Amino acid sequence: MFELADNGQVIVNINADSAPPPSKALLLEALANSPFGNCYIASAEIDKFYAGEHDTNHLLVAKQVDAQLEVSISDDKMSAIGRLTTAQGGKMLTLDEGKRAIVSAGVRRGYQQVLLEKLLQQQLRLGAGTAVKGTLAKGRLPTDGKDSTLIKETATLKDRINRPQHRDDGTVDMRDFGKLASVEPGALLMTQQPATPGKEGYTVTGDILAPKPGKQSKLIPGEGAKLNPNNPLELIATISGVPVETNQGMRVDDIFTIGEVNVKSGHIGFNGSVLITQGVAPGMRVTAKGDITVLGTVESAILSASGDICIKQGAFGHPNHQQDEQQLTCQISAANGVYLSHAQYAYIEGNDIHIERQASHCQLKAMASIIVGALDNPNGKLFGGEVLDACRLEAGEIGNESGAKMRINLLARGTDITAEHDTHVQHLNENDTKLRTLQEALEKAEALKDKDKKKQLIEKIGATQLALVQQADELETRLSALDNALNTLVNNAQLIAHHKLNPGVAIQIFDKALKTARQYPPCVLKIAKSKIEIEFKTS
Repeated sequence: MFELADNGQVIVNINADSAPPPSKALLLEALANSPFGNCYIASAEIDKFYAGEHDTNHLLVAKQVDAQLEVSISDDKMSAIGRLTTAQGGKMLTLDEGKRAIVSAGVRRGYQQVLLEKLLQQQLRLGAGTAVKGTLAKGRLPTDGKDSTLIKETATLKDRINRPQHRDDGTVDMRDFGKLASVEPGALLMTQQPATPGKEGYTVTGDILAPKPGKQSKLIPGEGAKLNPNNPLELIATISGVPVETNQGMRVDDIFTIGEVNVKSGHIGFNGSVLITQGVAPGMRVTAKGDITVLGTVESAILSASGDICIKQGAFGHPNHQQDEQQLTCQISAANGVYLSHAQYAYIEGNDIHIERQASHCQLKAMASIIVGALDNPNGKLFGGEVLDACRLEAGEIGNESGAKMRINLLARGTDITAEHDTHVQHLNENDTKLRTLQEALEKAEALKDKDKKKQLIEKIGATQLALVQQADELETRLSALDNALNTLVNNAQLIAHHKLNPGVAIQIFDKALKTARQYPPCVLKIAKSKIEIEFKTS
């Protein structure tokens, strides 16, 4: 009944000897059971025939359709997707035909033959006329370069006191810190790993995606150090002394070593670093241009350093009854960091403050962070006293269960930034007033009849206007920088209690205040929605 024409059409001849089944359903059933059951059914033509609208001597009932592959490229050009429609009585798509379809779609890079083969294999499993999608090509995102890094090649004094020596039996001798960190001229201090350019990426259409190269920082030698003349990526010592890590390099300090600072030794003032192997007695002062390292304790003494201050044991003092009760007899001040085991009634100031175990009734002031407890698990105790300034405060327990008063003031320097901002705004307003006055003067100058006098006056006014405009631009730039600095500080300011936050703690973060009236479980306090919000930590 069914015949296959040369053009792939399946037809039924209509004559007296061969007539189609009396209904469409019977025709489709017969077609399904014929060798042409997988062909595309010409439903429209069949419907016309049974509706009496057919006027030829043959009926088109189906046709052979080869498998088709449509390739589309994503909007970001990072992938090419193939939509395969399986054959309906026609030919399956070959590998070479698939490749040509991919190329015709504009794919130039990222094609993977295994993906095409995987998609074409679906022709063996899926029914006729079934559509299936699969990725055929993938772009590659660029890999950004790595920033240059500085690699420390020698131990510093700070490293030494943080690494007590092991005894033969495996125990740790907390009083033995090994050989003193020192170097000789020519010793390698630090090397620089150069920044990498990164790896370029590409789209499937062949466009190159340039990577972001890593930032190349400078290796800066401090005093007592220089760049290796044979290798500018190496920093070497020029003198004998103690290596000290700086922001972008290292320096070598002369070191003054003493057992104990007391009335017998007198006050210590040294241009390099100071190592005190025992302790500092009450009433003594130690000042250093480098670091101060104390392997014992500091009691009611004053330490000041342009570098770090490391106290292996503790720092202790008491209120100064002879002068100001608010002033504490033990004062520790470093331009960089302060590191100690525990502290009591001590004023401690530094860029960062790290107290390993406990701080009680202290005055703490940091530009960046105050951490009480181990760095990887800050579960130390902080109670009594006050935090004068810091951006981040982190401890295990803050305050006392009895509700003893304690004051914490984070971002106290924000008021200084605000005051400076207001001053610049005032100067900017004054600047605007001067410019308006000059504009009025310029208009009057334009009315002068004396050409020479008019020219001189206009030039003078113009020069003054230019200077004021430049000054205004500088003020605007500074105001923007102050706004950004303050916003960054406020957004990053946090108080974190890993164990509990007790009642009686008066907390201020910039210009927002809160006083705890009960005990809180592990929590984080920060400014959000114009107030101090408490977020409870989940384990």
